[in-house]
Amino acid sequence: MSRHDRLAELGIELPKVPAPAGSYLPAVRTGSLVYTSGQVPIVDGAVVATGKVGADITPEYAAELARVCALNALAAVDGLVGLDAVTRVVKVVGFVASAEGFTGQPGVINGASDVLAEIFGETGRHARSAVGVAELPLGVPVEVELIVEVA
Repeated sequence: MSRHDRLAELGIELPKVPAPAGSYLPAVRTGSLVYTSGQVPIVDGAVVATGKVGADITPEYAAELARVCALNALAAVDGLVGLDAVTRVVKVVGFVASAEGFTGQPGVINGASDVLAEIFGETGRHARSAVGVAELPLGVPVEVELIVEVA
């Protein structure tokens, strides 16, 4: 089954690759690895939410936004090499704009990790960092980047 067939089976549609907000590429391949730039919760060219998790944004909603970020990152991978070339999700790095005292960053980034496992199965399980930060670009509450191995 192709990755796009798997997406259809799950009822997931990959978005168009969001336009970079600066002087960078959405994804770059070196050898057998593809690195994505950090992806934020943009849908149809617009930021979905702004604010800090634990104050303006609930952790549950932030996890949904992390899923959006992961799908945007997968769209960048698909646009560069095609999803069927992916043999393993190697690492996820998630950044969470956190209110003072908020320590639930891992739960937020589970939104990204869980969708990758749904799509790729065992090869979607990965190493990960979930980091709390003071601010993120465009005022978004979460940002996700991926490293994937390709054939």
